Amino acid sequence: MNKDRLMQILVSPVVSEKSSIAADQNRQFVFRVLKDASKPEIRRAVELMFEVEVERVRVVNAKGKQKRFGAVMGRRADWKKAYIKLKPGHDIDFGGGA
Repeated sequence: MNKDRLMQILVSPVVSEKSSIAADQNRQFVFRVLKDASKPEIRRAVELMFEVEVERVRVVNAKGKQKRFGAVMGRRADWKKAYIKLKPGHDIDFGGGA
């Protein structure tokens, strides 16, 4: 697998109430990923970027919402998110807090 491809797999972390509860209770982190990313690619991308060990990857294909753009009905793009469960003793720190 190409290292450049792995660096592009993770688009952004999903910050929501549900994702923060999953992180606190189950050591799960949620990321928005490329639509064509596979579970092995997602696993390798997380391990490469955050230097952690991944226990399990679960993937959800989220459908885009119907939205109104003025008088025209439109639709947001579909997207994919991945729930990453880490092995015990590993953690991802998003804040570079002081």
